[in-house]
Amino acid sequence: APAANLRPAGSDVPQGDTVMHAGERVTPNHLMLLAALGVAEVAVAARPRAALLCTGRELVDDPTQPLGPGQIRNSNAPFLAERLRRAGAEVVHVETVGDDIDAFLAALQRARDAGAQMLLSTGAVSMGRYDFVPEALQRLGGTALFHKVAIRPGKPLLYARLDDGLQWFGLPGNPISGAVGLRFFVEPALRARVGLPPEQPLFVPLAHDYRVKPSLRFHLKARLGADARGQLSVHILDGQESYRIRPLAAANCWVVIPAGHEQIHAGTPVAVYGPGHLEAPWPDTIPA
Repeated sequence: APAANLRPAGSDVPQGDTVMHAGERVTPNHLMLLAALGVAEVAVAARPRAALLCTGRELVDDPTQPLGPGQIRNSNAPFLAERLRRAGAEVVHVETVGDDIDAFLAALQRARDAGAQMLLSTGAVSMGRYDFVPEALQRLGGTALFHKVAIRPGKPLLYARLDDGLQWFGLPGNPISGAVGLRFFVEPALRARVGLPPEQPLFVPLAHDYRVKPSLRFHLKARLGADARGQLSVHILDGQESYRIRPLAAANCWVVIPAGHEQIHAGTPVAVYGPGHLEAPWPDTIPA
């Protein structure tokens, strides 16, 4: 038919239209649009520079090294470093140090020299014999904005600022506690640094009854799924202890239950967050 295969100028983007707003993340979809419009450059926020210090004389970085008595493998470092990159940070320094405050302070200076704007440390943040992070902060003249929060896992979390503006997140050493600290404290801070709006969860019916302590906010490893009719539900996985990593590998999302709830019944909408703040939770297909 006449004009059936014409593409009128301006039918995709009329002249004068706004195609991106401040605060939007540039995705491959945007790159295609910008390239089609002949836009060679856009002003963007710089990636925040982050450093990671893992503490503990028991930690073994080399996964091929046999473990001696009292040793464990450093599972936090590869996880946190990669999650930081996926969250939009530039990781400028990663180091493992023993339970020695002077060695830790020297490593922190190396992180500063590398240009870190944000520091993550793991372990040594509670009140035990080798938990020296609060003392290190005091020596540096930093200001602790909070230490210990009413959540599970991750209660000993510390957040502080140093005199040069460095943000310091002291994460607990247990792997899932550290994962929660990064996902629900560090990643929101990264969003704020680059001008992204606060993250909003999905609200999805819970697939089964679940009980928690009402005095704490819980962050739970979970799987989002859809049945044959496309109805979404979320299943909280077994193995929620802070040392159990395998359920994290099986999870495709987090469920957050705020304080004040004890018994959550099947069908109740609960807050669902993706594995990372820039990654949506993709549902499984559940056979009918």
